Amino acid sequence: MAVNYKDIGFVNTREMFKKAVSGGYAIPAYNFNNMEQLQAIVMGCGQSKSPVIIQVSSGARKYANQTMLRYMAEGAVKMAREAGYTCPIALHLDHGDNYDLCVSCIETGFSSVMIDGSAHPYEKNIEQTKKVVEYAHAHDVTVEGELGVLAGIEDDVEAAKSIYTQPDQVVDFVNKTGVDSLAISIGTSHGAYKFKPEQCTRNANGVLVPPPLRFDILEEVEKRIPGFPIVLHGSSSVLPYYVELINSTGGKLQAAVGIPADQLRKAARSAVCKINIDSDGRLVMTAIIRKVFADKPGEFDPRKYLGPARDELIKMIVDKNENVLGSAGKA
Repeated sequence: MAVNYKDIGFVNTREMFKKAVSGGYAIPAYNFNNMEQLQAIVMGCGQSKSPVIIQVSSGARKYANQTMLRYMAEGAVKMAREAGYTCPIALHLDHGDNYDLCVSCIETGFSSVMIDGSAHPYEKNIEQTKKVVEYAHAHDVTVEGELGVLAGIEDDVEAAKSIYTQPDQVVDFVNKTGVDSLAISIGTSHGAYKFKPEQCTRNANGVLVPPPLRFDILEEVEKRIPGFPIVLHGSSSVLPYYVELINSTGGKLQAAVGIPADQLRKAARSAVCKINIDSDGRLVMTAIIRKVFADKPGEFDPRKYLGPARDELIKMIVDKNENVLGSAGKA
């Protein structure tokens, strides 16, 4: 039986993005796979008074079971309201790769979906995206499309190299598909290894610094579609503290490098109104779980290592909202 996202308490992204574009900040879009991650996202955004998009990849949906996930998301909204948090919450499908998946998500309470046709030829991408838009808009669900390809691996998304978005295509794509927002490729990438060491330089502290994002492409896209909501995927900073903590407790994440926070803050002041963060959440939880196991090798109660990991993730989310995305206080 189909469920309407409004009955659950979600909102679509239309008003969120309108306010973000005019306000010079970006809405955080945090991925979750389990209860602790979802709790941390809602609590962190509630505490920082930030609007939020909780998002699910097709891989996460398979992992959690679509029915279980739907009720987890509904429970998260109720938990937030019971805690007195009034921040708007959207439930979004991340990197949906086919029409049927998008329809299934819409029918189970998602308020926003992404149809990622970037792996297809341009005309096929338009055809597939337009079909999803027509169905979604009939249910007042917003749709994100994608032009360009991000390198890296994250869940079911994998590409060997980036293909930058071509500004000449954006007006045609937006007009022909009717999408509500557009994910573009300007140098971000999926996963914890966003750049090879030889692409980076080292700062005074010995930390790898990646090449800057292609803000020239972003600026040109803004000129072509002024005020239109732009999305950045693969935007985790791969925070060095947590990488080092993982490595010091037996992990192997050498040469993991992400997008510097100052570049993301610059992007958030532009037409970029949604920034996706997944790897950072994974790294935080993994680092704290490893630390608990290292400090207390006899611990076997999941609450004793998942609880501290959740608490640390809340801190990271508050910091991202306040100091990177600029979304704190905008709920």
